[in-house]
Amino acid sequence: MRPISFLAALPALALAACGAPDDNADTPTPDGTEDAMPVEPDGGIGDGATPPGADAAGGIPTALHGRWGLVAADCTSTRGDAKGLTEVNGEAVTFYESRATLGDVAERDGDSIRATFAFTGEGMEWTRDMALEAADGGEALIRTEYGEDAMPEPLRYIACPAEGDA
Repeated sequence: MRPISFLAALPALALAACGAPDDNADTPTPDGTEDAMPVEPDGGIGDGATPPGADAAGGIPTALHGRWGLVAADCTSTRGDAKGLTEVNGEAVTFYESRATLGDVAERDGDSIRATFAFTGEGMEWTRDMALEAADGGEALIRTEYGEDAMPEPLRYIACPAEGDA
């Protein structure tokens, strides 16, 4: 008789193991819309996708990405002499003869970051406490360094036109 009662309880145990249904599934947000599941770049479900408009956790904010020049000619030079050209992506800042890779982040929001950057260039390596901040509605980038051997004043870069727009 004991084996039969165990078998009768098996479906109930299986349902309990599945957990309770999500009471918040498909629940509209306060503005009446539903939260969409992020999608991976390859079209897969969002099991790790960054929601649209958001940055990868801890990276350089998207608002700072792009090509920036100290003067307009830095954006258009074809002779390789654009010494004031700076390129920013999610993990690094590239300069004329050096590259700064993002390290420990001290402060970060949607349009600025202050962090330790590991520099390499011309056979040397060094670290720098540096801040990047969008200005003028995203048309300018302000770079400020802190600590020993830091630049005495912040540098102001202008946004380069998107490639093909110049």
